[in-house]
Amino acid sequence: MDKILILDFGSQYTQLIARRIRELGVYSEIQSYDYSIEKIKQFNPKGIILSGGPASVLAPDAPTCDKEVFSLNIPILGICYGLQLIAFLLGGKIESGEKREYGLATIQILKETKLFYGLPLNNPVKVWMSHGDTVTKLPDGFLLLATSENSLVAAMANEEKKIYGVQFHPEVVHTPQGKEILHNFLFRICHCEQKWSIGSFIERVIPKLKETIGKSKVICALSGGVDSAVTAALLHKAVGKQLHAIFINNGLLREGEAEEVKKVFTQEFPLNFYYVDASNEFLSALKGITDPEEKRQIIGNLFIEVLEREAKKIGKVDFLAQGTLYPDVIESVSFKGPAARIKSHHNVAGLPERMSLKLIEPLRELFKDEVRELGHQLGLPEFLIHRQPFPGPGLAIRIIGEVTPERLTILRAADKIVIEEMHKAKMYNKVWQSFAILLPIKTVGVMGDQRTYEHVIALRIVESLDGMTADWAKIPYNLIAQIANRIINEVKGVNRVVYDVSSKPPSTIEWE
Repeated sequence: MDKILILDFGSQYTQLIARRIRELGVYSEIQSYDYSIEKIKQFNPKGIILSGGPASVLAPDAPTCDKEVFSLNIPILGICYGLQLIAFLLGGKIESGEKREYGLATIQILKETKLFYGLPLNNPVKVWMSHGDTVTKLPDGFLLLATSENSLVAAMANEEKKIYGVQFHPEVVHTPQGKEILHNFLFRICHCEQKWSIGSFIERVIPKLKETIGKSKVICALSGGVDSAVTAALLHKAVGKQLHAIFINNGLLREGEAEEVKKVFTQEFPLNFYYVDASNEFLSALKGITDPEEKRQIIGNLFIEVLEREAKKIGKVDFLAQGTLYPDVIESVSFKGPAARIKSHHNVAGLPERMSLKLIEPLRELFKDEVRELGHQLGLPEFLIHRQPFPGPGLAIRIIGEVTPERLTILRAADKIVIEEMHKAKMYNKVWQSFAILLPIKTVGVMGDQRTYEHVIALRIVESLDGMTADWAKIPYNLIAQIANRIINEVKGVNRVVYDVSSKPPSTIEWE
């Protein structure tokens, strides 16, 4: 299978480059900018893309790749910072701060090349720019391919060595013909074949899983979310009854969620399914706890204890399956390295070592949209595949303050209304997440001519591509009003609803 290697210099769009390449039917992987020449040769890419980044190539500590990469006879495309790095390393000249370009711009293509095949010559082409430095002198052997109003060099190439650079971002939707440019790089310059698809992934990964697992047993912690559900379905297809899927009801799930998951995996998509009701254990452990990080730690540790206890009942188990996705992998290998801990994530870290289990992560090559497509092809029900992300600690981190049965009842009822109304308005699948949060305050209200002093619900509805950044959703006012009216009228103990208009960053999507 042909592969494209993306070296990450810290751009906010690096994941987007990888997604666009895969959408065009070619497998792509992201690695840090300092990925060694030996590893590049091992990876054997058909092409290399140097991403954008926030640094200046003129800075003393600017990220750089091994110059030998330009001597590997592998086609290269530099994007934004990537173009400047090519120019800098190969003897061109960069100047800082004189001719900056941010946002929409137009370029003129001066020369017909493989990279710009099908794009108009000497006519304005809309692109998205984001740079402060400018190439003012091309390296030897390079030709000027395009210019913009403010930047002399909008694109350049050494066609003989198949090294190309564009100052703009072809991967973003604001560059309308960006997909054609990437298509040209993949198929006219790198001569890739379109062999990447979810169908091809299944054909490749099923035999691999069979070979790895052999006749051993594997456990998978089902949460009811799409990632763990698809992981379980894929393993079931590969090894059948050797998979033992354990669903732990921690008492912090949404209304009817435990029943839904049980029904799916015992009737609609039957597999070796174990249902464990540990809700009393979790609620007891959380009694009196208000600190968000402490809540997460308690839930995570108890989850491991319960899973370990249930796994021992199954007998000798050799493997643990997790629904790790590619964005999780990127966090530890890309430009920024391991991310600073903003909050603990609910997973089964530590369990493999404690039980001497080998870890299997069959989805670690996939983005979220690819996981959903995989779920379709494996035959999982639609509602499960398109369920919005739900945090491992569940409603415990959507109740600000102590988690009690009474507060869980209030939040479940409010959250159910949010989901119902978003579905009714056909907005549920148009946003990343939509949910209710129970605040630790009460406010004065008037109901039926009586003074009330009751709880406040916050609505959190966000748009996002991958959850790493997010913006509050500008949903219709009448939909906000309908949700608020229903919550206040139908949920006993609530007399006020507020709407969260914070973006990530600086806020997070969840409140805890």
